Amino acid sequence: MAARTTQVFLASTLYGVATLAAALDAGRFRTAERRVLLVSNNAAVPETTPGPAAMPGFERLRTRFDDVLDWNATIEPFHPSGWLPRPEDAPLWERQLRRLWGLGEDRVELVVESIQVAPAQAVVQLFPGAPVEVYADGLMSYGPTRNKLDPQIGGRVRRLLHLDLVPGLEPLLLTEFGVPAELVPAESFLKVLAELAEGVQDFGVGQAPALLLGQYLSAIGLLTPEEEEELHVGLVRGAHALGHGELVFKPHPSAPARWSRRVEEEAERLGARLTVVDTPVLAEVLYQRLRPALVAGCFSTGLLTASTLYGIPVARTGTAPLLDRVTPYQNSNRVPLTIVDALLPELAEPAAVHGWTPPGPAAVAELSSLVTAVGYAMQAQILTGRRADAERYLATRLDDRTWRYFKRRRLTALGLPGAVPAQLAFIPRSPAVRRVVRRVRHLRRAALG
Repeated sequence: MAARTTQVFLASTLYGVATLAAALDAGRFRTAERRVLLVSNNAAVPETTPGPAAMPGFERLRTRFDDVLDWNATIEPFHPSGWLPRPEDAPLWERQLRRLWGLGEDRVELVVESIQVAPAQAVVQLFPGAPVEVYADGLMSYGPTRNKLDPQIGGRVRRLLHLDLVPGLEPLLLTEFGVPAELVPAESFLKVLAELAEGVQDFGVGQAPALLLGQYLSAIGLLTPEEEEELHVGLVRGAHALGHGELVFKPHPSAPARWSRRVEEEAERLGARLTVVDTPVLAEVLYQRLRPALVAGCFSTGLLTASTLYGIPVARTGTAPLLDRVTPYQNSNRVPLTIVDALLPELAEPAAVHGWTPPGPAAVAELSSLVTAVGYAMQAQILTGRRADAERYLATRLDDRTWRYFKRRRLTALGLPGAVPAQLAFIPRSPAVRRVVRRVRHLRRAALG
């Protein structure tokens, strides 16, 4: 008798659950006798922040699964983002999970997000014989794999499922293992989002407001709290300057309440009517319920879903200084930031916002070349096969506009065009020069010690 097949789907956001539900509705997964949704709350303090299972609309999505399990409860007191099993303990954990989750001798198939880090990597390590599929939760799939994966993990990945947030742009994620990318149909995703919008409360907002998206970037060290407050205030000013008197601000669920007060004070000063939506709903639910005339933010994935899936005008703000400050260069936020900055109009430029149209094939091809060059500069050891593409772009496309996406020191370290004058281009690759530099550094540390 053949073993039963159980598919385990790991999700840490409601957006991720919605993506999985859409893929299931579209028949993107093979049949299985049992489907389990494994929910993880990756918030810094999970006890004080609602996870995806506690968000409005989750109960509507869970009907696609036979069971819902809690990863946090499974591994407590460890934190999902910080725990990986010791290799010697993995067999013990697998036996325990098979017993705890009623898997028995089932053939397990895993579907995870963000395989480069915990909790996805932990789950993959605990079932070493299981085939793996990865689904993308946002814009990061267009960038390179953020860490070099063990071939025993990367080689198990069969495909990458993702939403077509930038039509025509291909993901770089996991391409080093030859993993094929497959689209989750937009129409299936929109139907799932419509389900989430059903039964959500009336927000008491007039039609066609400007919707402002907060991201809580200070929590990941990209901005100081004061700078992020000012960014939100800038959203209010920019939207009002474009003629929007009805504003809606959707703060990040974990952001401090005082940030909303600053936004409210600025709206009152300008004479605009502002509503703060602190209900933990997806931005896409607001797109359906409020039908905004504009969606503005920094580099949220929500900007692309608004534009691509709903046809709503969008605008960005604050991306230029972030491109300069995000560190290290390999930071996985760099590609989403690059895409939004290169593709969307700046909120402070009324003519650009009012005159913006979705990119055509030529613009997407140019964006693809840029993202490839940025991705290679981020992870040259992973994307070794993309060096020629990066060199071609840097040799022909660097100008006042595109320099913002690169760092001279990074290009120099990799020996890429644009790093130093051509007559000195041999230096970064010279073993002799590198030995001298290492010797100088050693002597300097010895002198300081």
